[in-house]
Amino acid sequence: MRNEGNEQSWYSLGIIWAGAMICIPSLLVGNALISSMSLPMALAVALVGYTIVVIIMVLQGMQSSDLGKPTVHIAGHVFGKTGSRTILSIILAIACLGWFGIQANVCGVALANLLAHFNVNVPTPFASFLSGLVMVISAIYGMKVLRVLSYIAVPLLVVICVFGLVQTLTGDHLQIILDYKPKQTMSFMDGLAVTIGSFALGAVIAGDYSQFSKKRADVFKAATFGIIPAGILMIGVGAVLTIAYQTSDITAVFLNIATPFIGGVALILATWKTNLVNAISGGIALINVFNVSKEKEKVAIGIAGTVGTLLAVVGILNYFTPIMSILSAMIPPVAGVMIASYWFMNKGDKNSWHEVEGVNRLGVFSWLAGAIIASAPVVLSLFPELPQIPNQPLIGIVISFVIYYIGHRITVQKSIILEENR
Repeated sequence: MRNEGNEQSWYSLGIIWAGAMICIPSLLVGNALISSMSLPMALAVALVGYTIVVIIMVLQGMQSSDLGKPTVHIAGHVFGKTGSRTILSIILAIACLGWFGIQANVCGVALANLLAHFNVNVPTPFASFLSGLVMVISAIYGMKVLRVLSYIAVPLLVVICVFGLVQTLTGDHLQIILDYKPKQTMSFMDGLAVTIGSFALGAVIAGDYSQFSKKRADVFKAATFGIIPAGILMIGVGAVLTIAYQTSDITAVFLNIATPFIGGVALILATWKTNLVNAISGGIALINVFNVSKEKEKVAIGIAGTVGTLLAVVGILNYFTPIMSILSAMIPPVAGVMIASYWFMNKGDKNSWHEVEGVNRLGVFSWLAGAIIASAPVVLSLFPELPQIPNQPLIGIVISFVIYYIGHRITVQKSIILEENR
């Protein structure tokens, strides 16, 4: 349970969540959106998408604030103690490995382009491999390296983004931004899936950070003021810079800000910093999935980073949009089941919560059904010759919610009937 010494203000929690949004992935979302839609539509997608993310975060975070427990323990009520650890660990492992590959790929492209400016030609797959390898080795050394990189990378990224934004809005690039007319190839719903997918995991595990909040209002204020302004700002910056420098390649954008060396180094350090977190979290998730001894943590981190590096070598960055769409389909249904149980079945009463031993099959089935149905449009989009289904990014969380709610009602009714017939 929470103790007095661990309590945090809504402001400190909001800063943590805002800091999580100030990263290369947020810029990549802006880059992906603006390549296929207008700037006003991209900003509208960002507003709606992050508002949905905040609603999920608030409902998830308040559960942990009420009970003073992290998400994996709260989920033990609906998925069972074993089920919650397995499901959340699998999702965390997949998300971290995917993000590691994307970031290492971005770093590899940046490194290859930067070296090309000095007449040193290195193939992008090899540069991605080297980048991933350095990230894996440094991740094994853990928090010390991460702390040093964070002190350097985050301020440098903010400075470069601000400098690039001022440069584009006050120079010749401004007219290019005003005249921008993209080919409309991404629907609002597809854009929503990308935006939600970029922070879906953060929304579902919001309780890991809000468990020390004193009251529910703190969670609401922290999520609202921490996520929405920072998220829209970063997507807007990514979009504006992409338009101004007339390229959909985020690495080329950074190489055009200030000097190629400064922009390239900022991008490399930022991806490096974020990937240490991905490798460490991915390694811990693998330990939980396969029930490996804690002593093998460094080995697990090495394996997670190596898998992510291989994904970078094969060019996972080229599949950024479908990956974000898959994450937006697979992760929110976890919240759908948890919200149905805590807020609708138990009326938000913390005294009704209890952890269930083993696996709660109804909870697992509800999540799986929502995840599979929501993922279908994304999977089908990879095979143009097959019939297509419109992308509905919220369908998974709705389906998992409904299945669990109805299934729980039926189970309770059966229990009552059995009791009466005894």
